[in-house]
Amino acid sequence: MSKLLDDLAGHYRAIIEGLGEDSHREGLRDTPMRAAKAMQFLTRGYQQDLDELVNNAVFESSMDEMVVVQDIELYSMCEHHMLPFIGKCHIAYMPQGKVLGLSKFARIVDMYARRLQIQENLTREIAEAIERVTKAKGVAVVIEAQHMCMMMRGVEKQNSRMKTSVMLGQFRTSQATRTEFLNLIGHNR
Repeated sequence: MSKLLDDLAGHYRAIIEGLGEDSHREGLRDTPMRAAKAMQFLTRGYQQDLDELVNNAVFESSMDEMVVVQDIELYSMCEHHMLPFIGKCHIAYMPQGKVLGLSKFARIVDMYARRLQIQENLTREIAEAIERVTKAKGVAVVIEAQHMCMMMRGVEKQNSRMKTSVMLGQFRTSQATRTEFLNLIGHNR
């Protein structure tokens, strides 16, 4: 195992013991290493690079109308409590001579979601990344998510959802373009 993984496991062992548990009892004996591996997986976005992830999957196209990719599930971790937030991401862009390979949208969402952060920043990071790689005339991103830090602790509100949006380019300057996007994803009710 790597030193980093061993160090993380040691920290988890200290947390378990700090909670008053016996980290050597049968049910918890392997938990520190399992938790360390899980945390590495849940934050693997730090090890990814946008250009490598896109891998030149930007293709010439005469398409200049709105492209929408909807209901991309996402799993992230709140930087304030290190608890999960889970939801969906909706993306639209207005191509300008280039389109992005479809699977790359989900990969971009995952790369940024798999970091400790807040939903507001995640929404902006995804929008700016898509704008950068496509050079689109406009990009829109809406994320709706449920946050375990509100559901499992604190106010314990089980049905709360947070929605964030970032509109760039034509989606910011044109009300008609923004409205078309929101209608397409079902958010203009």
